[in-house]
Parts: sequence; structure tokens; C-alpha cells
Amino acid sequence: MKTVSGKETEAAQGWLLFFYTVPSKPVSSRMKVWRKLMRAGAIQMKGAVYILPFNDEHYEFLQWLVSEVAAMKGEAAFVKIEKVDTMKDSEIVALFNRQRADDYKAIAKSLEDLERKLGSTQKGGKTQNIKGISDQIARLWKDFEHVKRTDFFFSREGETLAERIRRTEAEIKRLSGAEEEKERPAAIVSRKVEEYQGKIWVTRKKPFIDRMASAWLIRKFIDKDATFDFADEKDIEIVAKNSVAFDVRGGEFTHTGDLCTFEVLIRSFGLKDKPLKKIAEIVHDLDLKDEKYGAAEAKGLEDILTGIRKTAKDDRDILDRGIAVFEMLYASKSL
Repeated sequence: MKTVSGKETEAAQGWLLFFYTVPSKPVSSRMKVWRKLMRAGAIQMKGAVYILPFNDEHYEFLQWLVSEVAAMKGEAAFVKIEKVDTMKDSEIVALFNRQRADDYKAIAKSLEDLERKLGSTQKGGKTQNIKGISDQIARLWKDFEHVKRTDFFFSREGETLAERIRRTEAEIKRLSGAEEEKERPAAIVSRKVEEYQGKIWVTRKKPFIDRMASAWLIRKFIDKDATFDFADEKDIEIVAKNSVAFDVRGGEFTHTGDLCTFEVLIRSFGLKDKPLKKIAEIVHDLDLKDEKYGAAEAKGLEDILTGIRKTAKDDRDILDRGIAVFEMLYASKSL
């Protein structure tokens, strides 16, 4: 037999043949033994005869399996042989390799689907697609390693598939790095709280999630004497002296990169309060709708804020009631 690896050299030391019979009922007993043999990588020869390459691990496995069959009121035995008289070693190796090739086919099919998704992402997909593909390639590696444990002779199909997975993984990492670089937010300028006291904070009319949360944050952590005003976006291009525009195009504090205004304010003023981190995740998911954090509370909070928006008498009432909601949310996260 041609030796191509350490495992194949070990197989040349001989083979293990296993024979068993169990009562026809229940069928589950026979299937239980069969599944264990398949998981171990055994090949069925004829009838209830199975073969494995000889090594200490397989020898011990079959000893336990004989005991298990006996407990089922069945009969089992195994024997070590140097060779099978009716077959060449190379023919037996080919049987194992064909079986492993079949196992690898399902993984190869999943890899093809993944490669197509990757191609689509390269043509304009989002970072979240790259993240999902990264998770899938990790699962493929896990499935591959499971089959590889019984690929005793390092089949060509296994080596080819491993190389394809490695290439795909490398491309995913390259794209992931490129996306991270592309979506990295612009540098956030550090601000000092003491320079933003007693300001008029101006934002767009009809405030909603990000503006409600930002107004609460401003009054809670930045400018306790803040007052708020509202204007059409086109009228906020140049704000009056002592005024600060937020959550508006061109405003001093607004969306930056993939950060919502609430997150920008936190970073600008270096706020480290722990509950703010969780609230920021909720506001981000609701405002940007990218499910980046999968915040469980997001939907319920959105319903409440929508109710406020529908029932409040004016913009100031909307904002005041929204601020009250975020104060309660903050209290719940601080417990």
C-alpha cells in the first residue's frame, strides 16, 4: 500500500473487523450500534461486518461496543487482521476515501452557497452581511473538523475542501477589515461639559427616539439648565448665539459614521456611566434599525414613544414626556 501520511502508515499495521447481531426488536437497538459505527468512521463490508483501521483508540472503542451489544441481548465480536485476503489495502483505503468524499459533499454544497453570498456582498452588501458570513464559515469549519476526524487517509477531497474554506475565510477577513475601515466613524471631538451650560438646544420638529433620548441625556448629564427649541431643518443651518443644534444635518452634535446622535453625545463628553451603554444600544437599534445590538427592549420602548408622539399636544410636550420615559428607563438600568 502506498504510504501518504502518518495515519495511513498506522493503517498498514492491520485492520479491525467487527461483527454483531442484535434482536430484531426494538429496531432502535440495531440503529444505535450502527450510528456509533458510522460516527467512528467504520465502513460496512458485507452484512453486519464493519472495518476500521487498527489503532489503540479503535481497539478500545470496539471493546466497549461489544459490551454494549451484549447488554442488548445481542452478540458481537471483533478481530485484528493483517490484511483482507480478497482485497488489496489500497482498495480498502479507496472505500474509506469514497465514504469521506460523500460526507464532504454536503459541506462543499454549503460552501458554494456561502461563496455566492460573499460574491453578492462584494458587489455592495453591508457589514452585517459580512458578520453573518463569518459566523457561517465558523460553522463550516466545525462541520469539516467533524468529518476530518474520520478521514483516516487524508482524502484528496478533504484537502481540496480545506483549501477552499481557507481561501474563503481569508477573503471574508479581508472584506471585514475593509468594511470596518469604511464604516469607522469620523473622529469625535472631545467636549467639556462646563462649556455647554445654560444653552438653548435646537432640533427638528416632531421629535422622536434619538432626539427624545438625546434631550434627556443633555439635561441629565451635560446641561442641567438646558432649554429646548424646535425649528424646520432648513432654518437650523445657522443657529443663534448661545444655541446648539443637535440631531440635525450639519448640527454640532448629530449622526457620525454609524453612530446615532445619542452615541455621539456620550463619546463627545466622555460619559462613562454604565447604564448609558445599554440605553445607547437600545436607541441605536431603534434609530438606525440595523439590529446591531439586538436590544430586546427596543420594540416595547418604540411603542411607548410612538404613543407619546400621537397623543402629545405639541413638540415641547412630546419631548418632556419622552424625557420622563428615558428617566424611568435609566432608573431601571441603574438598579
